[in-house]
Amino acid sequence: MTQTTETPASAEGQLPASGQGRDRRRGRVHRAWFVAAVTFVTIIGAAAFRSLPGLLIDPLHQEFGWSRGTIGAAVSVNLALYGLTAPFAAALMDRFGIRRVVAVALTVISVGSLLTVWMTTAWQLLLYWGLLVGLGSGSMALAFAATVTNRWFTERRGLVSGILTAASASGQLIFLPLLSWMVTRYDWRPAAVTVALAALAVVPFVWLLLRDHPADVGQKPYGAAEFVPKPPPVQGAARRTLRVLFSAVRTGPFWLLAGTFAICGASTNGLVQTHFVPAAHDHGMPVTAAASLLAVVGVFDVVGTIASGWFTDRFEPRRLLAVYYALRGVSLLFLPMLLAPSVHPPMIFFIVFYGLDWVATVPPTLALCREQYGEDSAIVFGWVLASHQVGAALVAFGGGMARDTFGSYDMVWYASGALCAAAALMALVIRRRPAVPVPATV
Repeated sequence: MTQTTETPASAEGQLPASGQGRDRRRGRVHRAWFVAAVTFVTIIGAAAFRSLPGLLIDPLHQEFGWSRGTIGAAVSVNLALYGLTAPFAAALMDRFGIRRVVAVALTVISVGSLLTVWMTTAWQLLLYWGLLVGLGSGSMALAFAATVTNRWFTERRGLVSGILTAASASGQLIFLPLLSWMVTRYDWRPAAVTVALAALAVVPFVWLLLRDHPADVGQKPYGAAEFVPKPPPVQGAARRTLRVLFSAVRTGPFWLLAGTFAICGASTNGLVQTHFVPAAHDHGMPVTAAASLLAVVGVFDVVGTIASGWFTDRFEPRRLLAVYYALRGVSLLFLPMLLAPSVHPPMIFFIVFYGLDWVATVPPTLALCREQYGEDSAIVFGWVLASHQVGAALVAFGGGMARDTFGSYDMVWYASGALCAAAALMALVIRRRPAVPVPATV
């Protein structure tokens, strides 16, 4: 019997034939799952800053006298940069590696959140929370999950993307009740410090446990038939990001994916995550109760997103998207009738129903990007995510302005429901066959 010995990967990322025995060991969990677990924990730790904006609107309005539109503008800058940074972050990960980009991003988030404790004017909120936290969070966006999934998995990609997407909801579940209790019991400043510490605490885990590529540990991607050498660092990250964009915008599927995902962002991060708590408080519901409901959305979001990943591996992604957007639109149309001073069964039904659909759109959208744009799919998805956040930013600002103008959020709920119906129709007309992007020159 010939004994197989382990041989580490060479400097060029090549693995000798004997070294492939590492993937052939039976009963051993593939390293890709450990990387996915570290990514999951990282996104949970970074999710603290996603939970805070909706809790800040009323306290900042009361303490500084800033209008909800002004506060919403800072949130909108944060959301827009969250999306616009993502495609460049995906390219930077190809250039400098996942670990370095994510560690720097978490540090920037921590610094930006901590500086808000000493702010006294609205421009500082725009700078600290809008610019710094927006740039850091953009580098921790779903493009991070897409890059990890594409590099480490060739099978179960839909399931893994669903699990990693659900991590943000899990973080919301963990942090929202805690942060809302801090804001109500003490002040908004301890909550901001908690966000900063949570982001900073994840940095050592990223640096010590995360790996950029399966070849770094001498393994094949999960489900791959052959060993995949680690590609050399890609030079010109910004140039490549723009080149991929100029190529993708010449194809129809890109605009449909970007349009549907913009509506997704408008109806989730921009609307419900930012304005649900103050809207419920307008109807007499305590802030802690409203924040707890939003946290329950996170519970069912985890279930819905993982299930969506499982469905995406088995069903047509276009049809899944159409169903998700249609159901979300119906739920938002009923929400104004459900808001009340106390929590009642119809509101609980809305929270469960809406939670299952919160980011269930991500796995099928990722699958369509991968199908249409191949190796550039992570960067294309980054640009699609940018549209998601631009939509979120517009509604975060517009929702605050509508509340200041009309004294109610009702018009915003109805408009978002109508937009979701349009997104359902757009998803159905995305063509099935892979698109061949037109070469672009930059």
